[in-house]
Amino acid sequence: MSKKDITIDHALRATWQAVIKMYNEQAAKLDSTMATGFALLSIDPEEGTPSTALGPRMGMEATSLSRTLKSMEERGLIERKPNPADGRGVLIFLTEFGKENRDFSKDRVLKFNEAVRANIDAEKVDHFFEVIHVINDLIQNKKIYNTSETTIKQ
Repeated sequence: MSKKDITIDHALRATWQAVIKMYNEQAAKLDSTMATGFALLSIDPEEGTPSTALGPRMGMEATSLSRTLKSMEERGLIERKPNPADGRGVLIFLTEFGKENRDFSKDRVLKFNEAVRANIDAEKVDHFFEVIHVINDLIQNKKIYNTSETTIKQ
C-alpha cells in the first residue's frame, strides 16, 4: 500500500499495536503485561491512588481494570487500603515489589521516548503532538460524527 492508500486510523492502530507488542515483550521479562506496567505507572508511588481515579486515568473500562488490579494484587504488586478521606473508597498502593516493577516500566517508557526523539526531528515530534491533539479534540467534542445523526435504515 502506498502512503496515500493508508487511512489515518489504520496508521494509528497499526503503530499502537506495534507499541503494545514491544511493551508486552519487555513486560514478559518480569512475567507481566503492558496493562500491568501502565497501571503501575498510573499509581502514585507515595500517596497511593483512589481506585475510582485509575480507570479514567488509564482509559480502561471498569471490568478490565478490575481484572488487572486483581491480578496485580495476587502477584503482590499492589495492596488496597481504605481511603481515610472517603470511607466508601479504596486507595491502591504499590508494594515494594510493585515499586521495583514500576521502575522497570518507567525505564522502558523513557527508553522508548528517548529512541523516538533521537531519531525524529524535534519539530516533527511537535507536529505529531499537534496532530494527536487535533484528533482527540475532534473525537471528544464530537466534531466528526454528530450525535444527532440517524443510523442508516435498510
